Amino acid sequence: MPGFMQAEGPVCEIQIVGNTQIAQKGGLIKQREIWAMDAAMAACKGEAYSLDNPALESIGVRITHWRDDYVELELPLAPNMLNRSRVVHGGTICTLLDAATGYAGLYSAPGESPRHAVTLSLTSNFLSNGTGELLTAKGMVDRRGRSIFFSRAEVWLDGALLVATGVATMKYLK
Repeated sequence: MPGFMQAEGPVCEIQIVGNTQIAQKGGLIKQREIWAMDAAMAACKGEAYSLDNPALESIGVRITHWRDDYVELELPLAPNMLNRSRVVHGGTICTLLDAATGYAGLYSAPGESPRHAVTLSLTSNFLSNGTGELLTAKGMVDRRGRSIFFSRAEVWLDGALLVATGVATMKYLK
């Protein structure tokens, strides 16, 4: 049975298919159309930000807070994100570190052109491990130049356990 969420605008129907949430407004939606609907889905779910990143969207990452020089991302954990020791896989954590250090420098106000960047360097420090329900990444810009910015991030498990930190050098794309 699909779940329903009331938003300040249209009513959105969310259908769960495996770990993928598909928004439906009558009829079936093809996979390639899901990515194009990310902004509409975010608005329906009360989120104001679109990732515009199929890789991050495919694993369930979402932006919860975003402003100049700061971002918060959330990732609900799934069994396929654990390693053979049954704790959160380091690759999942590094993915969030990379995303948080990058998105921290990419905010653009509504109506402005979106910014894009690539990672030049990412250093990760694993501090703890464990299992839980939600990873939260917080990214901050430390310094910004014309074409490069330097940022850092933390990844928290269930808001209580700091599992990793990272620092990155990012290059803006033109």
